[in-house]
Amino acid sequence: MKARGAAVIGCGSVASFHLNAIRSTDRVRLVGIAGRREEAVRPLAEQEGCRWTTDYRELLRDPSVELVCLTTGSGSHAVIGREVLEAGKPLLVEKPLAMSSAEAAELVRLARRKGLLLSTVSQRRFEPQHQEVHRVLAEGALGRLLLVEVGCPYYRTQEYYDSADWRGTIREDGGVLMNQAIHSLDLMLWLAGGVAKVTGRTATQAHRMEAEDLGLALLTFRSGTFGTVMASTSIQPGFPPYLHFYGEKGTIKLAGSGIHHWAVPGWPEPAGPEETGGGVSDPRSIPDRYHRLQLLDVLDALDSGRPPLVTGEDGWRAVRLVEAIYESSAQNKEIDMGDENI
Repeated sequence: MKARGAAVIGCGSVASFHLNAIRSTDRVRLVGIAGRREEAVRPLAEQEGCRWTTDYRELLRDPSVELVCLTTGSGSHAVIGREVLEAGKPLLVEKPLAMSSAEAAELVRLARRKGLLLSTVSQRRFEPQHQEVHRVLAEGALGRLLLVEVGCPYYRTQEYYDSADWRGTIREDGGVLMNQAIHSLDLMLWLAGGVAKVTGRTATQAHRMEAEDLGLALLTFRSGTFGTVMASTSIQPGFPPYLHFYGEKGTIKLAGSGIHHWAVPGWPEPAGPEETGGGVSDPRSIPDRYHRLQLLDVLDALDSGRPPLVTGEDGWRAVRLVEAIYESSAQNKEIDMGDENI
């Protein structure tokens, strides 16, 4: 089978995960990389043996580009993503899909109208322990789900936020909920289902930044299950994110990539991955193998015509949940999530 041509737009640290994923399979070949600054994008492209440009639209006009990986700053995802889809290219966007649910919904509708694949990066869905929990919950092995707990007790230094003028800004980067915790929130929505009502609180406690470094929420799921969320980048020295599921018949507690408690009737505890997870205090320490698995899933979806495991709609739901926590905190009231479909 002929390898699909791919382009990467954005040449920051996140781009390396996508470049490693592309390099790991012969099902896709790298056509080019786009970046704003020649001094950044040129050596990266020379290292990868592909063309480079400071105008990403050149790659969008190239008929050999059959998939675009968008790894630019979060604040540009909506604008550039729209152009990618208008150019007729399938799109894999780094999280978050966009910085508002309205922008995310616009991308979803555009992809539908053009008949194009749209996926957003949520690579932790591909970790084996999360795949197994999904099967457990789908088969009802825990019985009625009573409570879900999500925690992201991370740590980021002030130097991290001072390292670029866009870091910690609401429009270009987002706070702990939109930037760091959105992976765990997507996992929660995928595993436990949609949320009906949200009560949230946010604060900026320990950093000089515009966005929040603390987010808290009390959730009511559409199923009637309750949930809690805690996310922070002020917890020293930083601890693995956790997901806890309490059912009528058993309990599952995950931390990082490990299983801390597994009590599922008739269901043996699965083996976790070799990696212990990363990013609790250093975002560069995140393992990259699950980006590779997500890329392979996207390629399978393109070949078969099925939806990818992580859809644009999923990306919208995660952004909408973060937005609802912000709204609840600002308005000091419970937020009704409304229809979960676009």
